[in-house]
Amino acid sequence: MEYVNAVLLGIIEGVTEFLPISSTGHLIIAEQWLGRRSDMFNIVIQAGAILAVTIIYWNRLLSLVLGWRDPKNRRYAAKLIVAFLITAVLGLIVKKLGFQLPESAAPVAWALIIGGIWMIFAEWAAAKRPPYTSITWYVAILVGIAQVVAGVFPGLSRSGTTIFIAMLAGTGSRVAATEFAFLVGIPTMYAASGYELMKTIKDGSAANENWVSLGIAFAVSTVVAFVAVKWLLSYIQSNRFTAFAVYRIIIGVVLLGLVASGYLPQQGEDANAAPVATEMRPALAK
Repeated sequence: MEYVNAVLLGIIEGVTEFLPISSTGHLIIAEQWLGRRSDMFNIVIQAGAILAVTIIYWNRLLSLVLGWRDPKNRRYAAKLIVAFLITAVLGLIVKKLGFQLPESAAPVAWALIIGGIWMIFAEWAAAKRPPYTSITWYVAILVGIAQVVAGVFPGLSRSGTTIFIAMLAGTGSRVAATEFAFLVGIPTMYAASGYELMKTIKDGSAANENWVSLGIAFAVSTVVAFVAVKWLLSYIQSNRFTAFAVYRIIIGVVLLGLVASGYLPQQGEDANAAPVATEMRPALAK
């Protein structure tokens, strides 16, 4: 069952990490049947999802590095760097201040619902603008801030928050906004995972892990995330994000119903349990 659970959690992570539906909300539901996982396990399955996106955008990343002589590439790369640095600096400040919200079901459910409503509004507002594909400095700055906000508020979804901030800030093209959000997420999430991995190794908890289970979860997360992101990039060519927004609202209502029925613990009832992974896992929320 340990390996079956690893496969199932790898699938959940792979599907939900980069789709704008919040991996946190789904992991909270999954843990009721599959049990909670260690920080190391969460880091590993997230790393699989990041690797998948890196592979998908490998040619784009190479073109930015090797084509640095092109002013257009330099400007785009500089905006990615600025967005990442804003996230890194603000994330460290938030961490030093010790500010974090609970990762229990009720707050995450409300974040899912509010995020779903926000997505519908953002689609409506973006549809009234010309489909510009350019990423401005204003968009880059807001995307950097949005990553921090998504890390602080479990359930918002890093990908969803950054995509729709970019769209509302002037990038009317869903495709262009998604590409920038995913590209800036690559270094952000690698840095977050690397930081937590070093911390986990340093405190010695990694020695107790089942490495076969970790390997299975990593491989499954990588493959599933690759398929999910490829599908998403094709889907948004001609479709809005409205279906994801409606799905988020439904999942949020389901979570609230489970809390009200006593099936999921109320906020603070399970304070000693290991925390569930969050959107920029685990950079900002831990």
